[in-house]
Amino acid sequence: MTDQPDRPQLYLVTPAAFDPDVFAPKLARVLDGLPIACVRLAMAGSDEDAIARAADAVREETHARDIAIVIDRHVALVERLGLDGVHLPEGARGLRKLRDTLGADVIIGAGCGASRHDGISAAEAGADYVAFAPVGETGLGSGARADRDLFAWWSEMIEVPVVAEGALTPDLVESLAPVADFFAFGAEIWGQDDPLAALRPLVAPLGY
Repeated sequence: MTDQPDRPQLYLVTPAAFDPDVFAPKLARVLDGLPIACVRLAMAGSDEDAIARAADAVREETHARDIAIVIDRHVALVERLGLDGVHLPEGARGLRKLRDTLGADVIIGAGCGASRHDGISAAEAGADYVAFAPVGETGLGSGARADRDLFAWWSEMIEVPVVAEGALTPDLVESLAPVADFFAFGAEIWGQDDPLAALRPLVAPLGY
């Protein structure tokens, strides 16, 4: 692994809903099979009890391996659930104030769609990373894709790490590898019987 120190790192995004008892061993298998840098708990809804149960299960697996866990949106739950940070899906909105509140040690990531402007705003507000998505064809949302030119410009001009996510394929991973710092995988693998087996060919272009 030391022969490719600059290759992008791997980031996992959980399903929007899952049974913690079923998901935890699947997650553990992936974490043990490949070097994952971060996991995002991305549950839909606002049932705090359900989110807390899921967070406990995921945190147990990640922290046992010294892997960071961030939660999607739920800023108030970061400290309460013993998490490492938060992912803000709406870019820089409220980020600067949040950075002041949470301090420098808490991870704050920002999802910025395919918008260069939103990415710059998030970086200037103190984001630890910016995520552009989708990079692949999803058939969802506005249809706007984060293309390679956006990542190439970012990697040349901005120091804040950039995450590529959304409908990733081996070809997209290979194309974006020189200009992305992280690749985030979620829906691409969790619907499969063996998520680790599904992830391996996706990251093969990176040499993992």
